[in-house]
Amino acid sequence: MRRLFASVRARATLAATLVVAVALVAAGTAVLLSLRSNLLGEAGTQAERSAREVATELAVGTPYADLSLDVDDRPVQVVDDRGRLVAAGEDLERISGTGVDAVKPQPGASPSGEDDDADDDDDSGESLEPGEIGGRITVSDGSATIDGDTEDYRFAAVPVKTDDRGTLTVYAGAPLSAEHGAVNTALTVMLIGFPLLLAVVAWVTWLVTRRALRPVEGIRREMAAITASEDLARRVPVPGTHDEVARLATTTNETLAALEASVERQRGFVADASHELRSPIASLRTQLEVAAAHPELLDLDGAVADTVRLQRLAADLLLLARLDAGERPADARVDLAALAREAAEGRTGVRVRGDEDAVSVAGSRGQLGRVLANLLDNAERHARSAVEVSVRWDGDAAVVAVADDGEGVPAADRERIFERFVRLDDARSRDDGGAGLGLAIARDVAVRHGGTLTVHDASAGGALFELRLPGARARTARDA
Repeated sequence: MRRLFASVRARATLAATLVVAVALVAAGTAVLLSLRSNLLGEAGTQAERSAREVATELAVGTPYADLSLDVDDRPVQVVDDRGRLVAAGEDLERISGTGVDAVKPQPGASPSGEDDDADDDDDSGESLEPGEIGGRITVSDGSATIDGDTEDYRFAAVPVKTDDRGTLTVYAGAPLSAEHGAVNTALTVMLIGFPLLLAVVAWVTWLVTRRALRPVEGIRREMAAITASEDLARRVPVPGTHDEVARLATTTNETLAALEASVERQRGFVADASHELRSPIASLRTQLEVAAAHPELLDLDGAVADTVRLQRLAADLLLLARLDAGERPADARVDLAALAREAAEGRTGVRVRGDEDAVSVAGSRGQLGRVLANLLDNAERHARSAVEVSVRWDGDAAVVAVADDGEGVPAADRERIFERFVRLDDARSRDDGGAGLGLAIARDVAVRHGGTLTVHDASAGGALFELRLPGARARTARDA
């Protein structure tokens, strides 16, 4: 059973069929109840009409023997105010539901219609004048046997005040066979028609769902083919329906494009990293091989420099890998002015200026320190004589600006320099120019902290790198 309803198509068909079934049952029940109520009301009206006809005859003084009691073979009783049956249809054999089970006039009732013991009290609760028919009608259900045929009836009780016989009550019944027949017929039609209608609903839902899910199956097949072939350049088909399925296909293609770009970027990163690592490793191996053959020729300083370079490159690659993996920065309070002075300590020609108020941000002290160190390394590498670092507030943003008096960065290259393994001066040696990861790491860290890193022209003619981060102003007594 679980496998039978494992598909969306089967579950949708089942759900639609159940909803329609519940709606049909509710509607059918309402129809049957309404039909039964209307038919019972019609039967009550017919019974009241028959009772009023007899009551009219009694009101004008018609004797019991001359009353029209056997019209249309309907049960009729006339009961006095003492509860005695004084008149009834000749063919009436049994009756129930009127409160008077007698079918023949009881002894003591005058055949001529005169009753010496008649009581003028009206038990119906109405005050009637002689010859007046009561307006309060009592309705009840029961059964009666007439000339051997037993049926269910709805009885109407109509009071009437006579001149010489007191208050009489006329009970007349209307058969309920029509009501039972109509209700049973409607119920039979529903029992036959509902399953057929549900079958049609299930079949139509199955077909419509299959048509609606056909593009989804196409998307699934194409995704399976992409997974099997590992060809991220392929795309899933987008139906021209402009509905949810079309938006799903469009989003899937956008995801595939982002995944393809990410994979290409990772492949390029691995290739560039391998290329960058090859040079220092080869240099270090050469020096060690020469030292092994001729110890007196060992260039110890060169070997240490290559080792340090390998260490820095490995640290940069590890940090980039952590950033690409989505590592969230810490939420510590960092004073950027103090961090800038710490990064500038020991560097020649670097001057730090900061606001009097503490310029604080929330983030990772280690990563932000790495950003400032990379910016200062880049500035020192290109400056002629001086590097200036300024830390200030700009509204709610904390800004760190690193300026040099070098040649600056051409406008066409101001975004490219933040790409990984990019060097603007291809003629520079790798030892002097680094691996081209410093500015890429700085921007990635800035973005991870919700900020930006851009480059402009400095007032001294060199490059101005501006790090802008969301500020976290320290609470002081003045702020409180």
